[in-house]
Amino acid sequence: MFLSDTDIKKGLATGAIIIEPFAEKQLQVASYDVLLGNEFEVVDRHQVEASDPAMKKFPTTRKLHIADGETFVLHPHENVLAKQKEFIGVDNEHLILLSGKSSLARIGLVVHNTAMLFNPGHKFYPTFELVNVSNIPIILRPGMAIAQLIFGRLTSPTSKSYEDTGRYDSENSNHFAGPKEK
Repeated sequence: MFLSDTDIKKGLATGAIIIEPFAEKQLQVASYDVLLGNEFEVVDRHQVEASDPAMKKFPTTRKLHIADGETFVLHPHENVLAKQKEFIGVDNEHLILLSGKSSLARIGLVVHNTAMLFNPGHKFYPTFELVNVSNIPIILRPGMAIAQLIFGRLTSPTSKSYEDTGRYDSENSNHFAGPKEK
């Protein structure tokens, strides 16, 4: 079952849902608009001839910090990682789905390639997989509404917490996932 704005507020009040900072103006009727953060990770595509996941061969990356008021230009067919501004989480009775905003999709911005489900019990700053599928650059600005979160309630609590799965690293939950920098 998906949560309405009323249920999202109830979840925030009980601690079942975490959104920090929370802004009432970002709450929609059945979702919550999230903002683009200041951290980006870009590929140095000229440093490797090709990615080869089977051989654990990935291009080197570098992290960029874009200050508030500045811009990041996402070129056509470019793929970058970027952090969400809000820290989010849910208890073991809820999950979160990430969805793009239709206004941005219409200009060619994809906010996730595969990672749209945030598991019950997960608490973190999500990373967007931003791709420009259009043939013109897209200007991104920290603080802009970039995506929306949809909250769902499970029919029963999970049998174990996300931390118990071995995939949760509380020390690194604020860092980009994926191949390490060289």
